[in-house]
Amino acid sequence: MAANFWTSSHFKQLMEQEDVDVVHPLDKERGITLEDFKLIKMHMTNYIWKLAPQVKVRQRVLATAVTYMRRVYTRRSMTEYDPCLVAPTCLYLASKAEESTVPARLIVFYVKKQYADEKYRFEIKDILEMEMKILEALNYYLVVFHPYRALSQLLQDAGLNDNSFTQLTWGLLNDTYKMDLILVHPPHLIALASIYIASVLRDKDTTAWFEELRVDMNVVKNISMEILDFYENHRMIADERVNAAFNKLSFKP
Repeated sequence: MAANFWTSSHFKQLMEQEDVDVVHPLDKERGITLEDFKLIKMHMTNYIWKLAPQVKVRQRVLATAVTYMRRVYTRRSMTEYDPCLVAPTCLYLASKAEESTVPARLIVFYVKKQYADEKYRFEIKDILEMEMKILEALNYYLVVFHPYRALSQLLQDAGLNDNSFTQLTWGLLNDTYKMDLILVHPPHLIALASIYIASVLRDKDTTAWFEELRVDMNVVKNISMEILDFYENHRMIADERVNAAFNKLSFKP
């Protein structure tokens, strides 16, 4: 695994937002819009988020799983790659990539326990078959750098690592995985955006500290605006909107 983000496959695979926000032609034929596309990915993120604690994996594993899921759909269609199967398979693959392997049978057991819908009634062989498809879709590049380590270091450097502020920034960072930021921006900039938002919310003057970092504040502020826009537009998503998006694919959440 690459020790340096700037020499890693993760860095080399960063994309422009307009390249991430592309609905596959097969999905367009089903009537899937860009808004539907984002809603389904967000629902699948929540799906992984709920499943991860049940199979007892670390935060890093579920973050890697979400990243895999989002990468897959920059290259494959939801019509051919059922999101309801891709999401738990990404968690299974991430657990192996992050050296915290969870047996496929345990993933299958908890998916069935969590969801009664037949669309979630997958077997072990389905997970294993989808794993190979996902590996191919990812071009076998499994390295993911996350903002969490950078966040801890930056908070300490800024003298903002009290429990309350840390919890706020950590929560903001968790929510960035409901967007595609990890596919577009270096992880340390996502961490800085979380600190920037938290400092505004808590009325902390971090201007001098940010200046010392010599980062492009326009980029940090733009990422911050994306996060705030997400809260404004998507934090409370009605189930009906998610169901309507899935129905176009004939998959039900």
